[in-house]
Amino acid sequence: HWCHITTLFENDRHFSHLSTLEREMAFRTEMGFYYSYFKTIAEAPSFWNGVWMIMNDRLTEYPLVINTLKRFNLYPEVVLASWYRIYTGIMDFIGIQTKTCWTVNRGEGLSPVESCEGLGDPASFYVAVIFLLNGLMMSVFFLYGTYLSGSNLGGLVTVACYFFNHGESTRVMWTPPLRESFSYPFLVLQMLFVTYILRTPNISRRSLIALCISNVFFMLPWQFAQFVLLTQVASLFAIYVVGYIDSSKLQKILYAHMASLGVCFILMFGNSMLLMSYYAASLAVTWVSFERKFICDTSECLAAIFGFLNEMKFHQRIKQDNSYSNLLKAKVIGYKDFDTSMYTCAVEFDFMEKETPLRYMKTLLLPVVLVIFWIISAKLVFHALQLIVFTVLAVLIMRLKLFLTPHMCIMASLISSKQLFGKVFHKIRPRTLVFAVLAVMAAEGVANLQKEWNIVGEFSNLPQEELLTWIKANTRHDAVFAGAMPTMSSVKLSALRPIVNHPHYEDAGLRARTKIVYSMYSRKLAEDVKKELLKLGVDYYILEDSWCLRRTKPGCSMPEIWDIEDPANAGKLPLCNLMSKDSRPHFITVFRNSVFKVLKVTRE
Repeated sequence: HWCHITTLFENDRHFSHLSTLEREMAFRTEMGFYYSYFKTIAEAPSFWNGVWMIMNDRLTEYPLVINTLKRFNLYPEVVLASWYRIYTGIMDFIGIQTKTCWTVNRGEGLSPVESCEGLGDPASFYVAVIFLLNGLMMSVFFLYGTYLSGSNLGGLVTVACYFFNHGESTRVMWTPPLRESFSYPFLVLQMLFVTYILRTPNISRRSLIALCISNVFFMLPWQFAQFVLLTQVASLFAIYVVGYIDSSKLQKILYAHMASLGVCFILMFGNSMLLMSYYAASLAVTWVSFERKFICDTSECLAAIFGFLNEMKFHQRIKQDNSYSNLLKAKVIGYKDFDTSMYTCAVEFDFMEKETPLRYMKTLLLPVVLVIFWIISAKLVFHALQLIVFTVLAVLIMRLKLFLTPHMCIMASLISSKQLFGKVFHKIRPRTLVFAVLAVMAAEGVANLQKEWNIVGEFSNLPQEELLTWIKANTRHDAVFAGAMPTMSSVKLSALRPIVNHPHYEDAGLRARTKIVYSMYSRKLAEDVKKELLKLGVDYYILEDSWCLRRTKPGCSMPEIWDIEDPANAGKLPLCNLMSKDSRPHFITVFRNSVFKVLKVTRE
């Protein structure tokens, strides 16, 4: 799997032959945002100096000074940067070369660039470790499938199903720096530990410690992990209510969850989103129900959870972050506001594609899982509940297929289970049945793999390269920039200029800042927009016509999204259209190419 995703990534971008700037531009939007912190620590005078820099960050949300380790789940970058510094330090000490550099002639009138290959190159080291981690994950999948089914054939089925449905299972080969790339492998390990604990009559302290550690490694890199663990706690509580596990076992699992949440809370310097999460509330409510020896029904539990969150909000005086709950409302009842529209208009947050179940059918994954689900035994109810929850999440938000598809692959391993198919195995050898199913799966599965292998490209983004080169050559080091979130990541990463907004959209304060910045794509007056930008200290605004015109689906162009927020100005010409023609007198166009315009904010 490590070899497979490495090859796909290289085929798609020809990453090994890109210049440093091109590699950084290839990490678009959140990817570049997260990688910038790895770069900061890797290039700092010392490791601890780099850590101090990201804990006292002055570039990300100018003019604020923020502790990014508290806000952005950056421990993977800290760990990888430390490994990179140790690796290059040892190799330099013993005189072993860690990278090879050469000049690449790009042709078509473009200037030659230097390209370096090898683990001594920061970007190459960064993606190599990510791909290695996700390669090791496949070994855990094999162990999980083997343990769940009681047969090595089950592990083989799990791995084969994952490969045959690879495009539906992961996107690590296209977007390596995203949080899920670091986090998800530890969820697989965590689920294996939970399965072991549920099957073991007497739980050892060692297994609970392993569960706690895997929880921390899953939760610490990714802000969404807490919602997945919430579904797990709910599933465990449900099987306790119906009598499939005893209270002692559930209590011990809950204590492991609470301990891991506490560790993450401390390591993230008291991150309020962890404390105010539904996951934390569900743990507290469940624990209290055990202490007071009563079991709440669904409505009582939900009321208690919301009551707990409101109580915490009052005592901590922290504004509760409603972004995920509002997103759920948008999906279920069609609720709309500016922030939810920013989510739901993005393709990855749309509903599951209609073609996805059809692709599951073609690889035989869905029929196999449905058969298993129909005859599943009591000991596997937890996995059945998790499958239901992951299905609901994936239907509502397409990107969450990364939980559903791998879990379906795990469930498919049960086709080799003697416990479920004992009667069938009296007539047909298990190996015969498994290989017959895999043979049918392979017909479409190998075709899917071939499609991935046939994806060949080469990264190039000349307009953005021109923009970043101009910024570095023609603006002060302390010049402050605003613009579209993906572009701001590149400005911070490659030009090292202060920015006022960025792609980490989960924070309420950042969403308010982004709304001000994106008012350039509203129908407001230029003078009003300028005043708000000056309050943020913006010197330059990067305008992109595509953001003014782009429309992923009806109601999803930026001016249409603004009409929800600002109905009083609906019907007027969008400000971005006016700025494209003539930015004066409130802005001065100082740079222009086919994609970007840099507007300097005039001051009185």
